[in-house]
Amino acid sequence: MHTKTSSHDVERRLTNFLPSDALEDHADAVGVVERDRKLQIPPLVWSFAFGFAGGASRTLAGFRRSYNSTADKTLSPGGFYQRLTPTLAAYLRDPVETVLDEVAIPHTVSEEFNRFRDVMIADGTVLRLHELLSEEYEARHEEQAGARLHLLHNVTDQTIDRFSVTDEKRHDSTQFETGSWLDGRLAILDLAYFKYRRFALIDENDGYFVNRLKQNANPVITEELRAWRGRARPLVGEQI
Repeated sequence: MHTKTSSHDVERRLTNFLPSDALEDHADAVGVVERDRKLQIPPLVWSFAFGFAGGASRTLAGFRRSYNSTADKTLSPGGFYQRLTPTLAAYLRDPVETVLDEVAIPHTVSEEFNRFRDVMIADGTVLRLHELLSEEYEARHEEQAGARLHLLHNVTDQTIDRFSVTDEKRHDSTQFETGSWLDGRLAILDLAYFKYRRFALIDENDGYFVNRLKQNANPVITEELRAWRGRARPLVGEQI
């Protein structure tokens, strides 16, 4: 029988990992609410997680409305926006890392991957920003702003080995640098990283890769990794 996890279940699991007391204690420790008791940290965190970051329309005005709908005391636009500081951003990263450690990142790697020193996954995602930031973070479409977050995730060690933030127009592929760090490692890539020269450089550095094929790709089969029963046709030397 297959069961589907509801949004209520997700919220319950997250609030178990990050109870209100822990959120408030950490906010006091890093100075987020120093001399400012009007800002309620638990409603802020949960409105950000469920009302803003998970919503279809992500605006600061929507973030404030979500916060005001859950907090005991509402904040005016000016009062709310002036509290969106670098200190608060740093504070919000800590719960994200905590939840990733407990929920999202697997604690074991399948035995099939033991032949590799590490399993690495490269990927990128677009972060939609306010259009006033369009000069610094140019988007693909006019009257928009967007940043692109590039990550190199070490699945074996459960760490982020490298990351960078560029404007949206910067292609993911430009942020993946080959080198001796690939020795003995398996790089898992998607079509954004498809480039024959890149594959050759990974091989030259004694690394390995898995990548989806482009529709117009037609490589030659060099080896069969299993034996087939019956009168199977040999595939070595054939093309896809």
